[in-house]
Amino acid sequence: QVQLVESGGGSVQAGGSLKLSCELSGSTDRLTAVAWFRQAPGKEREGVAVIFTGTYYSFYDDAVGDRFAITLDRDTTNYTVSLQMRTLQPAESAMYCCAAREGGGRWSLLTTWSYWGQGTQVTVSS
Repeated sequence: QVQLVESGGGSVQAGGSLKLSCELSGSTDRLTAVAWFRQAPGKEREGVAVIFTGTYYSFYDDAVGDRFAITLDRDTTNYTVSLQMRTLQPAESAMYCCAAREGGGRWSLLTTWSYWGQGTQVTVSS
């Protein structure tokens, strides 16, 4: 089992920045990827960014382009995946969740993710 705890959400004005963190614990050595998803009220959950734990390769949804950066930091005691978000827009207000998996498949497909955090709210005001 893997546990995920997100932090760093909050309120920011349009054009501002936020950094989210996801602390992972448990059987993290078998993870193949960690990703961030977001879900706005009335909308489907969508993938924002993913990082593959073996290669540290990362991919982003076209909507965020190079405004977001996902990073993985791990050692013997800590396992953290962060999401630096810049130039945020009101339409990006959502609950942001991190997810982890031990297998493969298209990363934007929700069913390929086994472990989920509770999420952290991001609100961007105009």
